[in-house]
Amino acid sequence: MMDEESIARIVKEAKTIAVYGMQDEKKMDRPAYAIPAMLKERGYEIYPVNPMIVSSLGLEAYSKLADLPIQPDILDVFRRNELIPELTDEILALPKELRPKTVWLQTGITHPQSEARLEVEGMNVVSDQCLGVWAARVKH
Repeated sequence: MMDEESIARIVKEAKTIAVYGMQDEKKMDRPAYAIPAMLKERGYEIYPVNPMIVSSLGLEAYSKLADLPIQPDILDVFRRNELIPELTDEILALPKELRPKTVWLQTGITHPQSEARLEVEGMNVVSDQCLGVWAARVKH
């Protein structure tokens, strides 16, 4: 479990956030749309990742992590717990220089075995925390 000071530093230093499972304007009421919209307003560069949408917030959506043109500072994850092992495999299949620095599992999302696999590979992992709440708290 990462301490609050470390989490705050990650949020402050991040510039790019890939949002895995991001929704588009058809589902504006969902956290997977509202939180990335708030993060964009706070100055983060957002990269939607969802094969089911074409764009969101006026940004091109990517079908999979391997399609991203950048290494994200944070991969913000909106997926059910049971899908995290599959996502972990997708992350670990990326070349090291394209893997996210931090994998952020939103509120209610945890998968201890997958989190351990990601940490062993050198990534920070934050689980069961809302990135939107942290950004509101520390990003000015």
